[in-house]
Amino acid sequence: MILEIEHIWLFLLILPVISFLYSSVGHGGASGYLALMSLFSFPHLVMKPTALLLNLFVAGISFFYYFKGGFFKKKLFLYFAVASIPMSFLGGTVDLDATLYKKILAVLLIFAVLKMLNVFGKESTKIKDIKLWQGLLVGGAIGYFSGLIGIGGGIILSPIILLLHWGNMKEAAAVSALFIWVNSAAGLFGQLSNGVTLSSHSFGLVAIAIVGGIFGAYFGSKIVNNKTLRYVLAFVLVLASVKLFFI
Repeated sequence: MILEIEHIWLFLLILPVISFLYSSVGHGGASGYLALMSLFSFPHLVMKPTALLLNLFVAGISFFYYFKGGFFKKKLFLYFAVASIPMSFLGGTVDLDATLYKKILAVLLIFAVLKMLNVFGKESTKIKDIKLWQGLLVGGAIGYFSGLIGIGGGIILSPIILLLHWGNMKEAAAVSALFIWVNSAAGLFGQLSNGVTLSSHSFGLVAIAIVGGIFGAYFGSKIVNNKTLRYVLAFVLVLASVKLFFI
């Protein structure tokens, strides 16, 4: 089914660029993959499980590099994950109407654009301790939404960590990467338990996304990110959002 998409070769060229950019900031890239798939008119039932599958591999790679760099805060992650994992599974079992799904995704992509352009979530040198109830509330809400839409939730969690001064940029990236991984696994399992199936071609997309993910995670954990590429990705996300709203 995926190989029958028109101009699939162009999709395959852009895919590793998206995984590169997202993994460089500790993300799996689901919102970017969903945006790209919507631009190329992928079937609704293919988009969610494919995005989560790609997330598992790219976020896993990203976490490895950030963990290796010593940026992972275990307590911060656990406070979010305890509630997010079951809620992501629950969200994954819900089958949204295709029209409603597209509208919600369109709004999410605007949020992703703001994150890519660093409109909110600036880094602070003053770090505060997170309270358990805060982690459970934030993690549970993001987890459910993640499973519902087919994302890992890092695009939402990272700005919150920075806005509330629970960690610096690198720590937010490390925590978000593993947060994305567990939510993607729970959300995908929820979808599969609800009868959703993965296209065999999705695993071929994984191999392509991994290439960009490895380079992005390496450079993101060690070197400054490329701002020009971020602006290009933001433009792609805006185009996808407009298409989802009006087409």
